[in-house]
Formats: sequence, structure tokens, C-alpha cells
Amino acid sequence: MEIKAKAKHIRMSPRKVRLVVDVARGKEVEIALDQLKFVNKLAVKPITKLINSAVASAEHDFEIKKNNLYIKEIKVDEGSTLHRWTPKAHGRATPIRKRTSHVSLVLAEIKESGKTEAKKQEIEAPVKLTTKPKGEDSVKVKEAKKEKEKEISTPPAGGEKDKQIVDPRGEGRGGHTKIEGKSHKGFAGKMFRRKSG
Repeated sequence: MEIKAKAKHIRMSPRKVRLVVDVARGKEVEIALDQLKFVNKLAVKPITKLINSAVASAEHDFEIKKNNLYIKEIKVDEGSTLHRWTPKAHGRATPIRKRTSHVSLVLAEIKESGKTEAKKQEIEAPVKLTTKPKGEDSVKVKEAKKEKEKEISTPPAGGEKDKQIVDPRGEGRGGHTKIEGKSHKGFAGKMFRRKSG
């Protein structure tokens, strides 16, 4: 059983990434990851991430154990190149090429387990957004607003009929709290202030 994984457009030169890849090629996965911990190169991080991704897909899709995997093939190809300019003496500019890499990885089993097909995942039926929920599950917005109005309008029970409790949270636009000291400037007044630091 072979498990394939790819990492594309890694912003490193393929020549530099190959130095790291050569350390891991042909080794068992666990040994290769241990070896990569001690390599002092920036390309170690994306290569380690790629190996872990391939191992995770092998464990999840095919239920293959990590200690039964080795790196059968790992290669670095050149990706697209970004063309940029760098300033030089006497007002000149020379081109520089920022190269990218495509890394492809193939893991294989040390001892064949005989599994060739990925396990099928159970997917739930999709929910249609066009249909409205029926019965008690549906949201009753209008009734909730009426209840809120009744709470505000009814006077409090007891001797204090003059006082009325007012909820300031529902006073602003859209039921939001009013912001005190808010200036009524438009968009231009907010963006183009007289004294902007």
C-alpha cells in the first residue's frame, strides 16, 4: 500500500530543500523524523509537516500503524519562480529569482497488511436551507418583540406608580445601546478630521 502526499509552492530553493530531503529518503518514518530534528536548516519544518500529514492520512484512511511505514520515495521539483529586482550601484537594478519547490512524498508499508481501499466515511444528508423549520423549532421573532414592549409599558406593581423602569439597551438603533457623546458626523467627518495625528 502506498500513501502519497505533496507540498507545493514552498518558498525555498529546491537545491536547499534537497539537502534536507536526502537525510530522510529510504528511512523508516519514526527514524526519519528523529533525524530531521537535528538538521539545522529552514526546510526541515515543511518537510516534517509533509511527513506527518502523510502518516496521519495513512492512519486515518487505511488504519496503518506509524511504525509500519517507511519513506519509499521523496523528491523535490522546481516550482514557479518569482521574478524580482534588487537595487545596485549607479542607479541600476538587476533581476533576482525567488524560486519555489514542489515536494512529493510516497510512503510504503514495511510489512504488507493487505489493505488496498480506504475506509468509507459516513456522510450525513445535507440540510436544505430553502425549507423553513416546522412546529415549535421555528423562531417566533414577532411574539418576542411584543413581549418586550409589554414589559416596558406595564407599570411596576406596588405604591410606586409614577416610576417606570426603562431598559436603556433597547433604545438605540436596531435595539442596541445608545453610545453617549456620539458625534453625528458622516463618513467624511470621521475620515478627514481637522486634527488628525
